[in-house]
Amino acid sequence: MPLFINRDQIFAHQVHLLEHKLRSKEERILELETENAILQLRLAECLGKLRRDHEKETEALKHHLQQRNAQKITRSALAKLLSEVQAVKLDLSELFAVYLSFSTELEEHSKQLLDKVQQVSCSLKGDRGDEVQDLQAVLHNTLVELRGNIRVHCRVRPVLPFDHVPSSTPGSWPALSEEVVSTVSDDTVMVNCIKTGMPVHNKMYEFERVHGPEESQDAVFEEVKPLLTSLLDGYNVCIMAYGQTGSGKTHTMMGSQLLKEHSGGQQGTQPGAEQGIIPKAAAELFRMISEKPADSHTVEVSVMEVYNNEVLDLLAKDAQGNPVEQRCDVITTSNGASQVIALKYQPVRDASEVMQILSRVLKLRAHCPTLVHPDSSRSHLIVTSPFPPKAPTHWPWSAGSKCQEGHAAGRSEGMVEPTLSPCQPRRTQII
Repeated sequence: MPLFINRDQIFAHQVHLLEHKLRSKEERILELETENAILQLRLAECLGKLRRDHEKETEALKHHLQQRNAQKITRSALAKLLSEVQAVKLDLSELFAVYLSFSTELEEHSKQLLDKVQQVSCSLKGDRGDEVQDLQAVLHNTLVELRGNIRVHCRVRPVLPFDHVPSSTPGSWPALSEEVVSTVSDDTVMVNCIKTGMPVHNKMYEFERVHGPEESQDAVFEEVKPLLTSLLDGYNVCIMAYGQTGSGKTHTMMGSQLLKEHSGGQQGTQPGAEQGIIPKAAAELFRMISEKPADSHTVEVSVMEVYNNEVLDLLAKDAQGNPVEQRCDVITTSNGASQVIALKYQPVRDASEVMQILSRVLKLRAHCPTLVHPDSSRSHLIVTSPFPPKAPTHWPWSAGSKCQEGHAAGRSEGMVEPTLSPCQPRRTQII
């Protein structure tokens, strides 16, 4: 039996299939358009990021070029500056060599002149003796002034037992402290500037004279001895020791044995090698006075201390003769000089009386124990001796310590020698 196929149904079925495929294609197209839009957005983001990165790289390259140019300019300036510094160093070395040559030549001429003056003074006697002495005094003080009215000396003390660092290990020996100051020549010291985490750096300092640890008290006194002649000639002389606690000021000015007697040690005659500037100067001064006509000079001594901005007279006594603390005022005279009011002066006839006074007043000074030594003085001590016969002439020695307590971080001692003036004292400066 034959089959009859309805063509309309077949066409309808095919149309339905085609419509279904069309809808599927349209949906696929929509999906692809959506993906394309997303990709366009991502592409725009990437292009923006790439543009920003390019701008950053361009800016970084420009900054790098600027830095390179700045470095080139800096290197060029540094090279020019280095050449200038080298030239300045060369000029300074030449100038220093000229200075050393001049100083050595001046010292030699001074010694030759002094020798000739001594020879002439010894050969000429009688009526011309006074003229020769006057000429010798003028030449002597001229030579002293040529060496400098204000001279700064540095004394380097050796490492002492209290400089040793205590060991952290029980039962072990203390570690030795490192020496940070050393003498290079008779006018130069080298300081080792040690800082944690920093390379070692040495600094050089120059003075008129440098006394090393091996130099004796006699060698130090010989540098100030000529000032005593100027003192008797009517000039003002000042010798001052300056330095931190434990640097050796009192040892230089007083001596070790006098300190032992003051601290309660055994009494006895102080050996000459251990005497400081004050005992030696007192002995030399009275020796020089003994060679002059009798009663030509009257020597008096005053002793004061400066403590907490107050001036105290250490020779003051009450009605019963007992030491008493007496504060003194300091005024400025019409000629601009400073003067201590109501300061007591005690006559002395020889060096032993001077030292007896100093031994007595040292017990009256302000003292306080420190980590450096148990009997550290806390005040400035000033000993003054006027000579009435000639122009107002003062002989102040001073030895004191800073009013701050602390460890001794260095080992340098400053000593200023002379301040000479035929009319009035000049201010002594410490460098």
